[in-house]
Amino acid sequence: MKLEPVIIETQRLKLTGYSSQDMTFIFENFSRDEIKKILGHRTDEDYQMEEYKYKNGYASYNRGFILFMLTEKTTKLIIGRCGLHNWNKEHQRAEIGYTISDENFKRKGLMTEAVSSIIDYGFNELKLHRIEALVGSYNIPSLKIIENNFFIKEGLLRQHYLIAGKFVDSVVYSLLHNEYIANKK
Repeated sequence: MKLEPVIIETQRLKLTGYSSQDMTFIFENFSRDEIKKILGHRTDEDYQMEEYKYKNGYASYNRGFILFMLTEKTTKLIIGRCGLHNWNKEHQRAEIGYTISDENFKRKGLMTEAVSSIIDYGFNELKLHRIEALVGSYNIPSLKIIENNFFIKEGLLRQHYLIAGKFVDSVVYSLLHNEYIANKK
């Protein structure tokens, strides 16, 4: 096996996508410093969190993911991540998640650019029927990204995530393939 990530180019970003098998390959074949560079870890804590995920298993028997590192083309810095996780191939659904780790690149429309491309990839390449999003009810920028991509609000998961010692609600959204097609026209 060799490392063959999926590459998606947008106007301002290069998205490099890794599956759970790719991540296993990375951890089994590269040094800690090389891994930190490949995955854009800026701190030892970031690396340790990723290593924990690797050691405890990235995927289960019926779930997978594809995680894209977001590289800003001008600076060539990895500024964040966006991907499809909880990917259930049998039921043709996955959950989208994303974060920008560098404050200097927030509020510039870069994540909107990345999310749109990941949605396209999910429906066109992975042949998904449904993409889900669980967004913190307080996270206004993320809610706007999801709503601008025509996701439909389905409900609320009360006290769903523990963040900084406090339980917060998640708003549940979804986008179905036929809605995606209709909105592309």
